[in-house]
Amino acid sequence: MIFGFLLFPDLEELDLVGPWEMVAMWSQYADGPEKCLMIAETKEPVRCSNGMIIQPHVAFEDAPKLDYLLIPGGFGTRDQVENQNLIRFVSKQAKNCKAILSVCTGSFILHACGLLKGKKATTHWLSLKQLRELEDVEVVEERIVKDGHLWTSSGVSAGIDLALEFINHEAGDSTAGSVQSFAEYYPSGKNYGTFHKDPKAPGYLTRES
Repeated sequence: MIFGFLLFPDLEELDLVGPWEMVAMWSQYADGPEKCLMIAETKEPVRCSNGMIIQPHVAFEDAPKLDYLLIPGGFGTRDQVENQNLIRFVSKQAKNCKAILSVCTGSFILHACGLLKGKKATTHWLSLKQLRELEDVEVVEERIVKDGHLWTSSGVSAGIDLALEFINHEAGDSTAGSVQSFAEYYPSGKNYGTFHKDPKAPGYLTRES
């Protein structure tokens, strides 16, 4: 099995690194995928939204057929939905993938590939309105939404939960529990304060200047 992780400029770091850590632990300690690959349009280093720089393993043209593909979100998705090279790559891989997963606004890339038509999906809370406006998607306000072989999740940290839930689905709760234990990922559920979502806040993770 080969698990691919899509890279593009201005992706949200934790959208990518959180799931990568869970899947890599699955691979190393619990008989998960044989390979985990970071894949980008070229092999040039990719600068993420908050400054992290990641070196891809392979470029689109050299990527093998993937069994699984994860698409992160972040500010960069606004540009990438217009990137025909990326859309062609995801669309081509989707024909063979057993599952495709997205975190945060990665769902908009899925939509641009035509994969969300008539499907249930979610995204970051700031971008739910924009996802609804696409009209051909049934938006579900849940942390993780599965519809067939498509998995979508809400914002940023939800990618870790998505990866664990996916591992549980694919390999069972014992394996998912082992990965969770290695990662020591046991969210306390502590609320550090009351946050009121501003209904006037810009959507689609718009970065304000």
